[in-house]
Amino acid sequence: MSYNLTNLIADRPNKKIYRDGNKTIKVFNEDFSAANVLNEALNLAYVGETGLAVPHLIEVTKLDGKWTLVVEYIEGTTLDEFIKQNPDKTAEYMERFVEIQINMHHFSAPGLKRHKEKMHTKIRQSGLDATQRYELHTRLDSLPDIDHLCHGDLNPSNIVITDKDEAYIIDWAHATHGDPAACAARTFMLFTLKGRDDLANQYLTLFCKKTDTARQHVEKWIPILSASQLVKGKPEERDVLLKWATVVDYE
Repeated sequence: MSYNLTNLIADRPNKKIYRDGNKTIKVFNEDFSAANVLNEALNLAYVGETGLAVPHLIEVTKLDGKWTLVVEYIEGTTLDEFIKQNPDKTAEYMERFVEIQINMHHFSAPGLKRHKEKMHTKIRQSGLDATQRYELHTRLDSLPDIDHLCHGDLNPSNIVITDKDEAYIIDWAHATHGDPAACAARTFMLFTLKGRDDLANQYLTLFCKKTDTARQHVEKWIPILSASQLVKGKPEERDVLLKWATVVDYE
């Protein structure tokens, strides 16, 4: 099947994203891992079978020798765009965002990777010294094993609201089965790393209140998730992540 790649809608360090009618075409760089592309497709297939509102997987192919993921294009506006366009309604949009995330956690997709197993792997790959890795592995082992659908990269730019007011969750590359508190900690981190501390705290307060979750439980995941984020090797994040990844310093 051929695709029209003239309408570029996003240009990321490791991929370019195009729209061709009712399809989104993600064209990954030549050196991007085939396993990661196939894993994202598999994640979307598993999540799609739950009945949650997500784009349909169309195909995995190669275009000009580059791995390409083709999914349904969801017409609408992201919650992030709504917040930027109507800052006076930020509280309302954040309420909606948290409610969407909580609803997502009610679903189960057992075929996905287990979050704790993935985090143990990331800690080993983090480049932290043996003492720090030991502390993080020990903490991770002490946290509960829970089997809920976790997005792994949930932020307002990954929620699309259609003209029928339907909320779709997109971009499932990092989905796992795990603890909703870990998913919330990840979202909190994403806001903070983007310099949106006000939204980070507003978000976490809402999440903890609506789910009756102790903030301390969510925060126990921060050092572990910081070690995982270090694997991405973003220089601008390194100093804050190294501080967060030290269990005693973060707390």
